[in-house]
Amino acid sequence: MAKNKSDRQGFVYSTDPDFKFEPDADQPATLPPAQQRLRIQLETKHRGGKTASVILGFTGTDDALQELAKKLKSFCGTGGNAKDGEIIIQGDHRDKLLQWFQKQGYTQVKKSGG
Repeated sequence: MAKNKSDRQGFVYSTDPDFKFEPDADQPATLPPAQQRLRIQLETKHRGGKTASVILGFTGTDDALQELAKKLKSFCGTGGNAKDGEIIIQGDHRDKLLQWFQKQGYTQVKKSGG
C-alpha cells in the first residue's frame, strides 16, 4: 500500500485509497510591475534595535518574491529576507529602494515612516 505524503495543512493520512493532495492554488499570479501596489517602511521593532526597510504589498508567487528580494539585496549591498509576502532589507534604504522601483517601472510605490 502506497503511503501518502503530508501536505502543508497538516494532513498525514487518509483512509480513502484514491485520495490525492490538491496542489496549493492560493498563490496569486505575479502582477506586472506597473500594477504592483508596494509600500516601503522603516521598522525597528522586534529586530534588536536594528533598522530594516520593509517592502509590503507584493502580489505574486514565492519564487517571484525571492527573485525580487535577491535583486534588491544586491542593489543595496546588504542582507535581507523575503517571506510571507514581504521583503526585509537590512538598514534604512527607503530612498534608494524607491528610486530603484521607479526605474524598474513600479509606478505605485509609496514610502512611509519617519
